[in-house]
Amino acid sequence: MTSSATRRNFLKAAAGTVFWQTLHPAGAGTPGGRRPNIIFILGDDLGWAELGCYGNTFNETPNLDQLARDGMRFTQAYAAAPVCSPYRAALMTGQYPVRTGITDYLRPNDTKHLSTDYRTLPKMLKSAGYVTGLVGKWHLTGYANHGATEIGPERHGFDEIMVSENRGIANGSYFFPYHFNKEIQQRLPGREYLVDRCNLEAVEFLSRHKDRPFFLYLSHYAVHTRLNGKPDLVAKYEAKPGAGKGFDAPENNAHLAAQLEVIDRGVGMIRDKLRELGLSENTIIVFTGDNGGEGRVTTNGPLRAGKSTLYEGGIREGLLVHWPGVTKPGSVCQTPVCNIDFYPTFAQAAGDRSAPAHVVDGVSLLPVLRDPQAQLDRDTFYWHYPLDTPHFLSGRSAGAIRKGDWKLIEFFDKGTSELYNLAQDLGEKHDLAQDQPDKRRELLNELHAWQRRVGAKFPKGQPKEIREEKP
Repeated sequence: MTSSATRRNFLKAAAGTVFWQTLHPAGAGTPGGRRPNIIFILGDDLGWAELGCYGNTFNETPNLDQLARDGMRFTQAYAAAPVCSPYRAALMTGQYPVRTGITDYLRPNDTKHLSTDYRTLPKMLKSAGYVTGLVGKWHLTGYANHGATEIGPERHGFDEIMVSENRGIANGSYFFPYHFNKEIQQRLPGREYLVDRCNLEAVEFLSRHKDRPFFLYLSHYAVHTRLNGKPDLVAKYEAKPGAGKGFDAPENNAHLAAQLEVIDRGVGMIRDKLRELGLSENTIIVFTGDNGGEGRVTTNGPLRAGKSTLYEGGIREGLLVHWPGVTKPGSVCQTPVCNIDFYPTFAQAAGDRSAPAHVVDGVSLLPVLRDPQAQLDRDTFYWHYPLDTPHFLSGRSAGAIRKGDWKLIEFFDKGTSELYNLAQDLGEKHDLAQDQPDKRRELLNELHAWQRRVGAKFPKGQPKEIREEKP
């Protein structure tokens, strides 16, 4: 997929006809009533505790830390799934992944893909007059190169697609030539580095579309394993006190830190370009991750566990939002939110009133972006992560519910459940299921009722416990 071949325009998607909540006009919360540009930057497998603004003292993220000082930092932001593809399905649709049928990461030869029936986020924004661009990872389809029916991002409303994959993306491919797409041509001098290339494409997209509203989805491949940082930066971090050694150091990983520094540089490049183009004051910037950090190469402490688990380390994400005129500089929001909320939030920002032909589970975050003390009309979140066999990263077939400060995880393979009070036990060290049987049963019943409503499917032989409401 060459650069020239992928920068193509596609027809606007037809508006859906089912019920959609009435949204505010285009000017709601935006300076001067203009529709804001939207930049969504996603780190892959980037844990909750990796940024300096979240307390990390080993990694260096000055531009992201400045973004937090200029905007809002969230302390309880969730991914709708503990692995990649279902997070991305949720982002594109505003739905819990269970509704899309994508509840685990898609394999290269997978028969599943995100259905084109959805009025996805880029389709919605295109209908509102935005030009849309994807730089980097898609991972919502199998690939023709692996014998699958490939449904790429161009079928979901992206006008321009740059440095995206058409083959399996496992095991890292951070230096040119890129094994995940052999058609990508080198553009940077020397040994081209993938994160640098994605940053370059992102900045050029801004320049090309400075005169109309744009939506840029910068979907980094880093810091997915196998980690591989630029040698000079790896050497810099390996020289720091307490540095881990090698690609798979479980703490203070020099390769992870090196990759993250280049992601951070890209954030600085984007902000510099926005200032140069006079767009800083009318552009929303969101930075977050798609699931928890992988436990083999990092620690998500003080959160428990990591990627592929429904403990907090697998699903709680760093989230920074800078929306000039809306978010207050240096503000911190402790309200729980989820990535299903970006779809209705961006629809409200764009002034879109169309009806998507699918249920939207998320809610607009505009109230808390304006006032971090505001309340959202929701206090319950759900996860559904069914696995035929335990994941190689220790994840088990499970579902979860968080209601208020209480969180319950049900393991489908054994029919057991664990209960935690996150306000008192952020690290999920003290299982209260036996001490609080009434709360356990209440949350189990609510989780089961939700699973029935959304038509949740389970692997053969799971769950062990009969799924019916009990007094």
